[in-house]
Amino acid sequence: MQFKIRKDDQIMVKTGREKGKTGKVMKVNPDKAVVLVEKLNMVKRHQKPSQKQKHGGIVEKEAPIAISNVMVICEKCKGPVRLGYKILESGSKVRYCKKCGEVIER
Repeated sequence: MQFKIRKDDQIMVKTGREKGKTGKVMKVNPDKAVVLVEKLNMVKRHQKPSQKQKHGGIVEKEAPIAISNVMVICEKCKGPVRLGYKILESGSKVRYCKKCGEVIER
């Protein structure tokens, strides 16, 4: 399944504990339909010492957010919008803002 949200998009969280907050998408997992957003939905996890991490302890990291709970922010509209696809004259398929019609670039 293909999602309209991609890495490096600016998004806003619609529901949940982080409602109304914005951030940049770090990773999209299409198999589970979740995204990792920079500095949002932080959780604490207990880490055992390993080769990578010499000291164990409590590590704070981002937890995934469901794709259905986030919306892309349009730079022209300055708010969360729905996206669509259209094909340009050059034959390339691009995402566009359904509110203002602006093409969403990376």
